[in-house]
Order: sequence, then C-alpha cells, then structure tokens
Amino acid sequence: MSDPKTKFEQPPQPAQQQSPPGETKQMEPKPDHGESSYRGSGKLQGKVALITGADSGIGRAVAIAFAREGADVLVSYLDEHEDAQETVRWVEKAGRRAAAAPGDISEEAHCQALVERVRKDFGAIDILVNNAAHQMSIDAIEDLTAEEWDKTFRTNIYSQFYLCKAAAPHMKAGASIINTTSINAKNPSPGLLAYATTKGAIANFTVGLAQQLAKRGIRVNCVAPGPIWTPLIPATMPQEKVKNFGKDTPLGRAGQPAELAGAFVLLASEDASYITGAVIPVTGGRPML
Repeated sequence: MSDPKTKFEQPPQPAQQQSPPGETKQMEPKPDHGESSYRGSGKLQGKVALITGADSGIGRAVAIAFAREGADVLVSYLDEHEDAQETVRWVEKAGRRAAAAPGDISEEAHCQALVERVRKDFGAIDILVNNAAHQMSIDAIEDLTAEEWDKTFRTNIYSQFYLCKAAAPHMKAGASIINTTSINAKNPSPGLLAYATTKGAIANFTVGLAQQLAKRGIRVNCVAPGPIWTPLIPATMPQEKVKNFGKDTPLGRAGQPAELAGAFVLLASEDASYITGAVIPVTGGRPML
C-alpha cells in the first residue's frame, strides 16, 4: 500500500513553458498514464468508446484503461499527431482496435463526423467521453478577449452538446456518457475565469441530460479533476504556477492522469448501473463545496 502523498512526484516541478496545446514529450517529469500500472479485468469487454482529447493527459489514461478493460477506442484530438499515435499504440498493444481522428470539436460538423466515424469503423458507440478542453490563464477581465471567451465555450461546452446530440440517437440502453468537469466548477480559479465558467456549465449540463436520457437507459455522469499534470499545464500557465502546481492540495502534489482512469472506468461499467447525474471529484483532497 502506497502513501498517496508520496506516490508520485511532489512540487516543485522544473520551471517549463510550452506553446498551446502542449506535448507530452516536452514535460518534466513525464506524466503517468497508467502505462505500466493499470490492470484490466474485462469490465468493458466488447464496448466501443469515443474519447475526445485522447491524445494525452487524462484522455490517454482513460483510453489505455478502457482498452485494457476490453473496449475499442476512437482517439479524438485537435492536431497533436505524435501524441495521438502514441495513444493508438497503447490501445492496440492491449489487443483492441483503435483509430485516430484529428479535428476541431468546437465545430458541430466535426462532432457529427466523429460519431459517424466511430459507428463506421467499429459498428457502434457505447461510451462517449467528453474530455477535451481549452484554457488560458488571464488574470484581469479587461485582458480576456471576446474571442478567447468564445473559443473556451465552444471547445469545452458547445462540443459536449454537439457530441451528445449526435451520439444519443445511436446509443442503446446501458450506454454511458462521461463528461470531464473540474474542481473549478465549484471553486473557480480567478485567472481561469472562462474555463471555470464552462466547467460549471458542464456539471449542470450533465445533471440535466442525465434526467433526459434516463428513460432511454443511458447514464450521464461527470468526473471533476483537481490539479492534474498534463500538457495543458505548462502550455497555458506561467512558469511560477507550473513550478508549484498541485502544492496547495491536502495531498501536497498534482495528480497524475493515471489516477483519474478508475473513476472513468467505474462510470462506464456495469458497476455504476445505478449512478447517473453524478459528479465524482478526484481532487487530491480539495473540497467541492
């Protein structure tokens, strides 16, 4: 049994900066996506999952876990081709089918195409994971442009509406939709005003949609990460914040993507057959009040 305070690296991280959206290979320390630790037990055998933002970070960890649980995976991503192909390799290494689909999920036509692609390539869509997100640290509202506000909303919440609307008619009873919200939904960071606002919207959207789709036997839930060590962090935050990222949690460190995978597997599996409209916090002890 490991001590959760020291299971992974503790701050300070090396000062580092990347251009958005960031790349895994440039990060130090390297994120842990469960490559050597996740053990599957057939919880998702024969299922088909569409995961957005699956090239890196939480999305990659979820793709690896789903594959080891027996699911085929469509890896949706923006333009991080090298990272996406690495995720595909891990899914295929688990003995499952995988495909990569680049494109901008802020566009409704692309979201519709993703649903058609997963149905064409794999014959079904049993699990939809709306995980991709955009954020930028901007400390003053005067510096937050309308274009940045619009981009954040279109990437983070419009995309979830587009994908759920496109996928739901093709999902059967027992299917699962899992949205990624954030601790920012309840405890917004002032420098992440646009991002935090969308994350609050996602939590509300999840609960409302869960009530709509319950009569069809489709469950809708969300996972709320705290500070997780992904390429988004050095790509969107000042170096000093990156250096101390995660230090303010009760566990004293950032979480690793691998530490989210179990929550997503639970919500996608039959073990969660009576869970819908829920928010599962994975926050290192920071409360969601």
